Amino acid sequence: MSQGKNVTVRKQKIKKKHIKARLAFFLFLTVLLLLTVIFAEQICPYDPNAQDNSLSLQPPSFAHPAGTDRFGRDMLSRIIVGLRTSVASTLTLVAIITIVGTAAGVLCSYFGGIADAVVMRISDVCLAFPGLVFAMAIAALLNGGISSAVFALAVISWPKYARIARSQTLAQKNTDYISAARLAGGNSLQIIIKHILPNSMGPVLVTSMLDIGTMLMELAGLSFLGLGAQPPTAELGNMMSGGRSMLQTYPWVIIGPGIAIFAAVVIFNLLGDTIRDYMDPRNTKSRQV
Repeated sequence: MSQGKNVTVRKQKIKKKHIKARLAFFLFLTVLLLLTVIFAEQICPYDPNAQDNSLSLQPPSFAHPAGTDRFGRDMLSRIIVGLRTSVASTLTLVAIITIVGTAAGVLCSYFGGIADAVVMRISDVCLAFPGLVFAMAIAALLNGGISSAVFALAVISWPKYARIARSQTLAQKNTDYISAARLAGGNSLQIIIKHILPNSMGPVLVTSMLDIGTMLMELAGLSFLGLGAQPPTAELGNMMSGGRSMLQTYPWVIIGPGIAIFAAVVIFNLLGDTIRDYMDPRNTKSRQV
């Protein structure tokens, strides 16, 4: 019996080591990606907006590893700057929907009443429409632009976080430790900040990490449709849209930005999956063995 338990413990320890190794690797890739975003202008070999018609649509070479576009601009430089635009906009969007959705869910569920009913019905309306179609309609009403795309996606994405935070708060607000905090003289704000939020943020943070890749794809999709970043702004979806007619004749114009989107989405998705595994209660239990 004890031998079987020891085997189980060893397996849990091995699994924990594998998860930690994966987490360290994907954190390294994420940091590398973020450093590329932060120092994009210093990394670019050329001015991403400098035009030279004599170099128009040159194939990849030593001078231009990713080729040039129809205006003779260096594609590698534009991909790096476009990655900065896409990732920065995505992280801003995820931060907004996480903060707004969590605040709405926690406050409404803690205090209840009419506010809770109204906010939840609004979230039902937002969830009743196909997300990207709803975002396209909002972005079109705002005449496009990267800020309009971020706002449009924020409008349709916050209800998920509100519902997660609401369910976590409802599960905690009538527990013994919350009652003890009230008896100790803690007001509602103190209880929310010191007790509710710390015990509710695990699922919220995991969801936000998993959403980064999805939001990056949706922002790129809006830009591809002309409802996001507008020329001459370098943004990956916008760059793919500008080169879609040249896929068969000058494929590097669209393949380069596509690979950048793919790499960024894969890195963020794998990091989110690994964080979810690391924070899984079963793995948490194994870390405490």
